Amino acid sequence: MKIHTARRAFAVAAISAVSFAFLADAAPASAAEEVNIYSYREPQLIKPLLDAFTEETGIQTNAVYIEKGLVARMEAEGENSPADVILTVDIGRLDEAEQAGVTQSIDDETINSNIPAEFRDPDGNWFALTTRGRVVYASRERVEQDSITYEELADPKWKGKICIRSGQHSYNIGLFASMVAHLGEEKAEEWLAGVRDNLARKPNGNDRAQAKGIYSGECDIGIGNTYYVGRMMTNEKEPEQQDWAKAIKVLFPNNDDRGTHVNVSGMAMAKNAPNRESALKLMQFLSSEEAQQVYAEQVYEYPVKPGVAPSDLVASWGEIKPDSLSLSEIAEKRKVASELVDKVGFDNGPAS
Repeated sequence: MKIHTARRAFAVAAISAVSFAFLADAAPASAAEEVNIYSYREPQLIKPLLDAFTEETGIQTNAVYIEKGLVARMEAEGENSPADVILTVDIGRLDEAEQAGVTQSIDDETINSNIPAEFRDPDGNWFALTTRGRVVYASRERVEQDSITYEELADPKWKGKICIRSGQHSYNIGLFASMVAHLGEEKAEEWLAGVRDNLARKPNGNDRAQAKGIYSGECDIGIGNTYYVGRMMTNEKEPEQQDWAKAIKVLFPNNDDRGTHVNVSGMAMAKNAPNRESALKLMQFLSSEEAQQVYAEQVYEYPVKPGVAPSDLVASWGEIKPDSLSLSEIAEKRKVASELVDKVGFDNGPAS
């Protein structure tokens, strides 16, 4: 919902100014260039990239993590917004930013040569940086099969055995939107109701929680993004997550036919970027081979730049065949997918 009052816009802009002023105080006084980032991405996921960018260019980065309402915040700030670059996950959020008019078109030879056309907006309003598969986490002990399809998740043989986070979460809406595109609305509704009836419990938690549920025996399979597996496997601060990861194997649904649903993380130039030149340098860097290798090795995602391979750890799960469905078509079906989640009472759990 757009916020129109000048008072609201001034208040939000003032808060943003304070946020960035605080960050700027921590920066070297001699820093002549900076770039302000509004990020839906978790801070620990982008810090290695921003650190590498600053080391290479000397440009200070000021990142504000915004869990919800990034676009609404930018709409309220209007021309006073300090944001230069938006970093986000999911095609839906990239499309939301474009539709709200808080991005600007970029036609840059470096970025366009690094990012294939299928991974960027035709008008240059957003660019994908990585892909991640929406895969099945399966119990190593209790699931014998090594291949699966999304359609199979509605098979009664999985009754009481599936764990998943909220159906309205953007990661699941992207997957469900792809099913609407492939099956049609009516059959997608039937499928979604079938998956609902196979749930072990009401949808809750994050993707890691689904792996935990498999480890505890609460369920046999879960739905999650690929990169969470890598983060659990290498989590030294919370070693229990390594046990969750050891309990699962990664299955790439529909890998033998149309391919596994993938979504993206991406970037966009803010409409009123006050540091446009520095922002463009950051976007060029994020599309570069150096940054794409950081994504691969430290964030466990699939780079979009041709020729940059996934990490050995990610490759050890098997080769992914991405669904060729266009990102724009997935974005178009998201509203219907969200409506179907509510219509079948998906988040109410089984037998709803």
